[in-house]
Amino acid sequence: MTALLGVEALTKTFRGLVAVNQISLTVAPGEVCSVIGPNGAGKTTLFNLITGVLRPSSGRIVLAGRDMAGVPSWRFAECGIGRTFQNLALFKHGTVVENILVGCHTHLKSGILEGAVFFGRTRREEIAARAWVEDIIDFLEIEDIRDKVVGTLSYGQQKRVELGRALASRPKLLLLDEMVSGMNQEETEDIARFILDIRDDFGIAVLMIEHNMRIVMDISDRVHVLDFGQKIAEGTPAEISRDTAVARAYFGAAGLEARPAEVAHVGP
Repeated sequence: MTALLGVEALTKTFRGLVAVNQISLTVAPGEVCSVIGPNGAGKTTLFNLITGVLRPSSGRIVLAGRDMAGVPSWRFAECGIGRTFQNLALFKHGTVVENILVGCHTHLKSGILEGAVFFGRTRREEIAARAWVEDIIDFLEIEDIRDKVVGTLSYGQQKRVELGRALASRPKLLLLDEMVSGMNQEETEDIARFILDIRDDFGIAVLMIEHNMRIVMDISDRVHVLDFGQKIAEGTPAEISRDTAVARAYFGAAGLEARPAEVAHVGP
């Protein structure tokens, strides 16, 4: 199967510091992949490269057969990449509907003059965008808060809104940066269900950074492990859970020797 995303020998340096070093990975259409690793392993830098926030020092990023070199960062969403952020990046004074509508912007083609009279194509695009947003609100089960100001919502609800905004851009590939961080068990289980439904119902591939090993092992098709900017392992959740190099990255050599019977289970 042809990869939806291909990352080839990707490297990023900051004044001599190698944050990402020769990383290669693929994500197939309809696949849920995870990127894991200790703090400072280079995970978020990798996401910033894939989404165009940073430019690689070397290497290639290919999305659906298109080399992303030279594509402006603001066009990455138009090319089919959606993203949530580790720290919430919502418009706190806007409503839930308004925040999710922002995600539709990349597919609106009307010009200033058309928008000023709100007629023809502008009107059709607005109606279609609002219908899509209502579908997302229904999918994420947030009908009861659709008109509330985002800044008044709980952290878990705001996370759903940010997920909704990413879905509104109709991505081919959705990148989730620590989506369940700070959530309780019930909220985490809901997000895990949403991720699987996003794949199954919408056909969207998912690449996620996650520290919650239970969700990584439960829903991932493949797992990529980073440590000090390098990829040290790749495989199914079962293969990763048995990988000694992965256990050493999390527990260290001393921890590896002290816990020989437990390191086969990286997650809780």
